[in-house]
Amino acid sequence: MPEAPKRQRRSKAQQRAESLEQILDAAEYLFSRHGLYGVTLRDVAQRVGIHTTLLHYYFEDKRNLFEAVFARRAGVTSERRIAALEQYERETKDRPTVEGALHAFLDTDLDLYYEGGEAWMNYAAFCARVSNTPEGAELMDVHFDPVVLKLVSILKRALPDYPEEDIFWGYHFVTGALMNTLARTGRIDRLSGGICHSDDFPAVKKRIAKFMAAGFLTLKGR
Repeated sequence: MPEAPKRQRRSKAQQRAESLEQILDAAEYLFSRHGLYGVTLRDVAQRVGIHTTLLHYYFEDKRNLFEAVFARRAGVTSERRIAALEQYERETKDRPTVEGALHAFLDTDLDLYYEGGEAWMNYAAFCARVSNTPEGAELMDVHFDPVVLKLVSILKRALPDYPEEDIFWGYHFVTGALMNTLARTGRIDRLSGGICHSDDFPAVKKRIAKFMAAGFLTLKGR
């Protein structure tokens, strides 16, 4: 009878990396539902199934953990959107459109969250919840300003006769709609009697860029 293959032992570095991911996943889930101040380190430890003291091995305090949760996926979404906007610039050269720029910015993110499964959907809800808090806004500034300003620069070229003030207000309204979508509160499900579903990001993707582009275009005649 052939000898069963031996299980390869994980190194200490691999074990630490796995523990860290479990902690970040648990914190991400809890922060997405309760925000920074509605979660304790004990809550995170209990969800992972570890002692609270182990959390302090990885994170100085809850704020440090919160920032790590935010940063873990922020780079991925920012890089994807920057790449999509740069590709759109190359394809359109000096003739970008508002809708085209919004598609590059919004569709890329919606695809990432929807196709990424539960973990990415939790991160989407996390960002939506914390975006309207002082601590969340600070992290938005650090991690997402470059991609937002790239979008704004393209919108300025698409709308050369528009006041800069209107471009920024337009973006403000766009991001508000996006954050409301990412929150997946279920309100649209109830209002529509089940016709619409808050987790149906493909349905959002079909509509949001076109809808928001029309809003930008109406600002000129205000």
